[in-house]
Amino acid sequence: MILIKNEMAKNDSMLLIFVPCLAIVFYAIHNYILENLHIDTNTFYYKLSTLYSTFTIFSLLIILILMVIKTKNLDIVGMSFLILTSVKMVLSYVMVRPILSMHPSEMSLQKTNFFGIFILFLAIETIITIRILNNK
Repeated sequence: MILIKNEMAKNDSMLLIFVPCLAIVFYAIHNYILENLHIDTNTFYYKLSTLYSTFTIFSLLIILILMVIKTKNLDIVGMSFLILTSVKMVLSYVMVRPILSMHPSEMSLQKTNFFGIFILFLAIETIITIRILNNK
């Protein structure tokens, strides 16, 4: 029994290391693509690194909270994920409002970057939540 708990704790800590590593890989790929397309990111409202850092922190917080909830009551992990994701959506909307108020020609690429990164991290969080729920 103790061995199983130690193994689960090891897997949980690996998830907390996996998310930032994955974020760094996707940031490098994203930055490489923008550089090869000769897109000047200096005019962006948010730097790419700021977006990736922010969403990495959001994801780590959500995953950490879900892991704590899993140890107390596995039955509410799914509902907790939905609530935490909703809070993240509200915070993301507050962040994206300045971009949405820009002139349409300026905001197109920035809006695509923002929502692309949001969806990427949402997918990562969803996959990890599914893993948490399947490890009963």
